[in-house]
Amino acid sequence: MGKRMHDDDEDAGEKALRKAGQKLPSQIKNKHKRSAEYAKVRAEKIKEKKQRIRARDKAEKQAVELGEAPPARQVPRTIENTREADETVARPDDEELLEDCNEDEFSGHFSREHAPKLLITTSQECSAPTRRFIKELLMVIPNATFYKRGSYELKQIVKYASNRGFTSMFVVNENRKQPNGLLIVALPEGPTAHFKLSSIQLSKKIKGHGRTTSHMPELLLNNFTTRLGHRIGRLFGSVFPQDPQFRGRRAVTFHNQRDFIFFRHHRYIFEEKEIKELAPVTIGVNSDAKSRKGMPKTVKKNAVVARLQECGPRFTLKLQSLQSGTFDSKYGEYEWVHKPDMDTSRRRFFL
Repeated sequence: MGKRMHDDDEDAGEKALRKAGQKLPSQIKNKHKRSAEYAKVRAEKIKEKKQRIRARDKAEKQAVELGEAPPARQVPRTIENTREADETVARPDDEELLEDCNEDEFSGHFSREHAPKLLITTSQECSAPTRRFIKELLMVIPNATFYKRGSYELKQIVKYASNRGFTSMFVVNENRKQPNGLLIVALPEGPTAHFKLSSIQLSKKIKGHGRTTSHMPELLLNNFTTRLGHRIGRLFGSVFPQDPQFRGRRAVTFHNQRDFIFFRHHRYIFEEKEIKELAPVTIGVNSDAKSRKGMPKTVKKNAVVARLQECGPRFTLKLQSLQSGTFDSKYGEYEWVHKPDMDTSRRRFFL
């Protein structure tokens, strides 16, 4: 990795020297002299970058003092802001989408007709890492209950959960004694979503993690922009209660980025901290440069600041399929299935 970064710096340095019409460092046979020339080129590039930043900040400051709009900053090109256009991107004023939301399988939950109740189970062979992961899910999600799978088929468990008033069901699958998949079934009518599960990190592995309380958490759904993403977001929302207890300062986040859904669990912390502020400038009739020079530039002040403390666990989901109705792998009708030929571009996203 380090060698690759060094090669990139050398390529950039050679381009700069070639543009200036100077001798290329790659033409120098002595290794130490060649490295010294590359170091000079890198130092010049860093110096020029700092000068550009200072000039930009100065121009913005002058514009603010004159009451004008500051010059627009250049927006860096990223994979997110150069994504391929998608016709299914949902708009806030989409009346058809609002009508679908009022009539879909989750409308009863969001209209507060019933409280969410979750059943969590596993594949037929359950290892210790999977049980530890489920134990932390039970601490994060309110009204969640674990049932041992045994030798029952999934269709039997779905029927059992529906008859006992459960509104959602999680099935944690595993491979080689490690959890690697999550099946979410909305009850009693579906849909059923299958996710690839990866990058699991339990609470005890997170440095400085906080303790989970029994308060209802606040749910945050980020960047679910398409019709499919909107449906997946409502599926996640149907698992958590609609009345968070803000006194507990808990926040559960599902953040979608490039079709990878990152799960995080935090709590807010408010604490009093000493901060520094610019000292007010008082210019009198008898003030001179020497007296102003001795005055303090900053003053210390006590203020209440907020920060986040991660409680855990953290994991990543990748949607594999979305099926209409409850789980039926043989005769079920799929709304969306991820296929390898769909990954034709790095800038094509579905959620």
